[in-house]
Amino acid sequence: MSEVAAVSRGSLWLVRHGESEYSARALVNGDPSVVVGLTEEGKQQARWLYDRLESEPIDLCVVTEFGRTRETADLALGDRSVPRIVLRDLNDPFYGSFEGKPLAEYRKWAGSHGPLDVPPGEGEARAAIAERYARGFRALLARDEETILVVCHSLPIAFALAAADGRRPSAKMPLITPAEPHILYEPSLRDAVERVEEWVRDPVYP
Repeated sequence: MSEVAAVSRGSLWLVRHGESEYSARALVNGDPSVVVGLTEEGKQQARWLYDRLESEPIDLCVVTEFGRTRETADLALGDRSVPRIVLRDLNDPFYGSFEGKPLAEYRKWAGSHGPLDVPPGEGEARAAIAERYARGFRALLARDEETILVVCHSLPIAFALAAADGRRPSAKMPLITPAEPHILYEPSLRDAVERVEEWVRDPVYP
């Protein structure tokens, strides 16, 4: 588990979903209508997360429109009565023509194009993705719950952690380990969102 910044009033537990049938094969899925479930390994990872969260006071669980986040949350929370909402702004990117194809192909394309370039097939430009993520995290900052569990995807977590650490987004963001919690306290998250929003206004890779 990684922890960023000092203790404050509220905290956000960012968790990537467990290993999915696509991520196990290094394929991309940015269309929530495509059903992609967890592998057996992914289900076990979510059960390990249950052990990690069992003693933590979770006031709200946030998932995305993708079934793999809901499946992970179900296993991680067990029979706990935790309110849940869906936040589509933290969805995985829409990959356009890269949907269902190897992640390496998308990364190769992204590495040779700028953050304002739109992937073929009407995908999402990186700057638009970053703007959407910032909007999603701002929505969470506006909430009153003390401790929020967010089960989402690798890229929004990578954006948030990089920005909290003072780094700008890059064409190839690091992959986040499945089902491993990363805690951001409110001041760090607020700073991170402001840095992402600043980058969106002038989206240049380092």
